[in-house]
Amino acid sequence: MKASTDFVRDPLVYRLAAAGQSADAIACIGPIPYIARCLDDVGFPVEQRWIFPVIKSASAAGLAAAPRFPLLARFTAVMLTVYFCLAVGAHIRAKDLRLNFAAASSMLAFYATLAATGPRSAPKTEVPEPSADATS
Repeated sequence: MKASTDFVRDPLVYRLAAAGQSADAIACIGPIPYIARCLDDVGFPVEQRWIFPVIKSASAAGLAAAPRFPLLARFTAVMLTVYFCLAVGAHIRAKDLRLNFAAASSMLAFYATLAATGPRSAPKTEVPEPSADATS
């Protein structure tokens, strides 16, 4: 890959994104008033909001797995890209083109970039062959 994509392929970026998703999952449990207001603005039903902490927690786990399971992390980034496409669409449909639309659009661009590049694979460690001298 090019040097310009080295930063977004760093597993640390995925771990930081996982931390953000974890914090968002916790904020969605209540949800906190700001998030509730945002969901009200786009007309998301109250009785279905339980799904957000589940989605956010699962995505945090998938992103955090980047060093060990890069394909899982990339799949998670693809699914988050779909999620934020839906979020941006909900804001457009609701004509809510303020700060929350900008935040959703930024996250869409971020996760689309992660999905397009994928994390670096962990270097493979070679397991030494047992030597004939080791048998006793």
